[in-house]
Amino acid sequence: MASTTTPPLVELSGVGKSYGNIRALRGVDLAVEPGRVTCVLGDNGAGKSTLIKIISGLHQHTEGDFRIDGKSVRLSSPREALDRGIAAVYQDLATVTLMPVWRNFFLGSEITKGRWPVRWLDIAEMKRIADAELRQMGIVLDDLDQPVGSLSGGQRQSVAIARAVYFGARVLILDEPTAALGVKQSGVVLRYIAAARERGLGVVFITHNPHHAYMVGDHFTVLRLGTVELSAPRDSVSLEELTNHMAGGVELAALKHELAQVRGVDVEALPGGAEVGDTPAAQPAPEPGTTGTTSTTGTTGTTSKSA
Repeated sequence: MASTTTPPLVELSGVGKSYGNIRALRGVDLAVEPGRVTCVLGDNGAGKSTLIKIISGLHQHTEGDFRIDGKSVRLSSPREALDRGIAAVYQDLATVTLMPVWRNFFLGSEITKGRWPVRWLDIAEMKRIADAELRQMGIVLDDLDQPVGSLSGGQRQSVAIARAVYFGARVLILDEPTAALGVKQSGVVLRYIAAARERGLGVVFITHNPHHAYMVGDHFTVLRLGTVELSAPRDSVSLEELTNHMAGGVELAALKHELAQVRGVDVEALPGGAEVGDTPAAQPAPEPGTTGTTSTTGTTGTTSKSA
């Protein structure tokens, strides 16, 4: 009997990207499922931006397999990615700060009425749709005519998310949406990420904040120097382990070892992973369908060490 398992919305298998002699990504595996938040974490230079560009169609991968709905693809442009239901929301949000909220919602895709050659904007219909879509995401604005620049950072992120959903996004890529926000506004954005998941979207949440990722994430992938340091579902990794991978547990342990040689430094009081030379504890048998590879801190999941 044939399998009826639905393939992931987006799946990367051994994907890499080279710019001449520079390998920005190597051997990356990633699956984006509907109704799940996949968090991609990593420090500056880890390869997060390159990964976004490949999935959103801005750049093409140079090795591995990139599949959408189970079919191998090579996207040639962000427009082609959007036509396939993949939308990226970048940190600059691509909004015009002095334009009203409703105008930004339909920027580049305005609704018109009348007959050619005389057509005009259907402002009332655009306001109605923008208000309805924003309310579905839990965003209630008293005045859609207010400039989008007058909204808080969290509200502007929410408008960009609602806009992407309305125009057919099935996979939503969020590039560091909480990076420049305070605690309260970050909470607003995280709430809307959870709302997008409840609507059945596959969300790729790019961040360097493990605490934010752990609040909404279903699966975590940590990149380091262009390779996958950790890939694990939520029930297989703790926040402490995720933070340790994100902070570079091996590097911190090595740094503690070096600082131990300096007089007057209490290394026992410093944060860091296991001491250099420590061996990981024995791990339980891997789940069916996983490789069972173990990370450097002993987290069960599909992992690979960076070079």
